Amino acid sequence: MMLVIRFLRIGRKNQPSYKIVVTDKRKPPRGGRFVEILGFYNPITKKKDIKKERVQYWLGKGAKPSDSVHNLLVEGKVVEGKKINVSKNKKSKEEDKTTQIPQAAPEPPKEAVKPEPPKEAVKEAISKEEPKPETKTTLETQKPASQEPQKDPEPIKPPTPPTNPTPPSNP
Repeated sequence: MMLVIRFLRIGRKNQPSYKIVVTDKRKPPRGGRFVEILGFYNPITKKKDIKKERVQYWLGKGAKPSDSVHNLLVEGKVVEGKKINVSKNKKSKEEDKTTQIPQAAPEPPKEAVKPEPPKEAVKEAISKEEPKPETKTTLETQKPASQEPQKDPEPIKPPTPPTNPTPPSNP
């Protein structure tokens, strides 16, 4: 079971507050379906309460914090490290794409270009060849009568929208 330390949103509309919980990575963070509560965080008042010993315990068991929780733990000096950029800035995503494009492999060495034979020699070689008489096989000469030239199928017309027999009423 992959465990993750993440936020569980609580609070009313436009008043977010989060519980910091340990839960299974494959399941969404739902109320009541988590392993343990490790603290809470209120982004409006910047108030936070983190159980440092329990966070260290779960990190030792292999639980991985989400990016936002990792930044909160670094800020609270629970774990050491740098903060992770979690902004949804489109420019940074575009920069990541450009840096991840693999470099093109170096071009293989060009093969030596063979000089073309003179045109006169080519014409002589063609004239020396004798044309072979074409003989048709019996299958080609006997065409069944059922094979007629096929006609193009008629183009498919788009369906017409249904018409409403009653006009809309104006209030």
